[in-house]
Amino acid sequence: MRRVREVLARHVESKKIPGLVALVSQGGQTHVEVMGTMRAEGGAPMRRETIFRMASTTKPVAMAAAMVLIDECKLRLDDPVDQWLPELANRQVLRKPDSPLNDTVPAQRPITVRDLMTATFGLGIDPTVLSFPITAAIFERGLYPQEGVPTLEPDEWMRRLGTLPLIYQPGEHWQYNISHDVLGVLVARVTKQPFETFLRERIFDPLGMKDTGFHVPAGKIDRLPPLYAPDPKTGKLTVWDEAAGGRVSRPPAFQSGGGGLVSTVDDYHAYFRMLLNGGMHGSQRILSRPAVEMMTTNRMTPEETALRTALAKKYVHVSFGQGQHGGWGFGMAVRTYRADYASIGQFGWDGGAGTTTYGDPDKQLIGILLTQVGTTNPDSTRAILDFWTTLYQVIDD
Repeated sequence: MRRVREVLARHVESKKIPGLVALVSQGGQTHVEVMGTMRAEGGAPMRRETIFRMASTTKPVAMAAAMVLIDECKLRLDDPVDQWLPELANRQVLRKPDSPLNDTVPAQRPITVRDLMTATFGLGIDPTVLSFPITAAIFERGLYPQEGVPTLEPDEWMRRLGTLPLIYQPGEHWQYNISHDVLGVLVARVTKQPFETFLRERIFDPLGMKDTGFHVPAGKIDRLPPLYAPDPKTGKLTVWDEAAGGRVSRPPAFQSGGGGLVSTVDDYHAYFRMLLNGGMHGSQRILSRPAVEMMTTNRMTPEETALRTALAKKYVHVSFGQGQHGGWGFGMAVRTYRADYASIGQFGWDGGAGTTTYGDPDKQLIGILLTQVGTTNPDSTRAILDFWTTLYQVIDD
């Protein structure tokens, strides 16, 4: 671990990342590195118990709520979602992705639970359509988190989503993010309780994830650092979200399964260890083994996988080099080709707030790196890439 420590220390010493917490576990042994400070100007040191904004690293964890319902036969993968999400019934689909919003054809079939699980229900954030009318409409309606735009309540969010046509036919094309927020609403409506309540009862509490939720309560706010958004050109750190009084200091109007969780390195370790253990936490079963296998293996057709691989390669500059995975399971990427040092079959995801967490079944390895620096420039992404590159060298040795 000395080599991992040295690589991470370089990033902290550069002052581009104020602090970080990293965890590596394999074969029953766990090692944690804690470096730097909570704030860019110094002061309180980073701690193992520091709470981070998980951003899109939320997706692999939030997906477990839907998997519980499938395990219990309260949802079925190919059920149309219309009965719970009437806003998505009788969809229209754009004739072409760049068509005006009124240039549509009827959907060839209803949207299913599987379409939401695999992020192929027809709408999402997609670099190939950023300049098209549909993307402008998504942002105008407040359907994607934006600076200065109030968060919508779930029913209003769904109502506005239902006013838009789909970009692609259901099941036809992988697109990012929006499906995971829809899944959170689906879980809440099926269970008739808030999304977080169900997650807490069925996932967080059984796993001992005591610091995971959709906000940080006042008694823990001292464990939350600011979130920094580096200037894209100069790299200067500016506070995007403060701790006290910030976005996650109070319960949100919308509990986002796509990017809303806060958590700690040990909480996420418990979750990914459960996945590597085939759904077991000690002697307690959290998810069935087939449910975990569905989540953590590629669920895309060869054609869909090829499209996603081509998308990652074409837009690799947008992600600063992340995203070279190929496959997608339920709520997380699954590596289907050797694009870097990581093993084929590795599963997990990264977050725009500077977080990464993956499990590797082949090496029985879990790696987690949490920072408080968002990915508006490459600094935290490079720390993440260097973490994984060095870690796999250590394991191979």
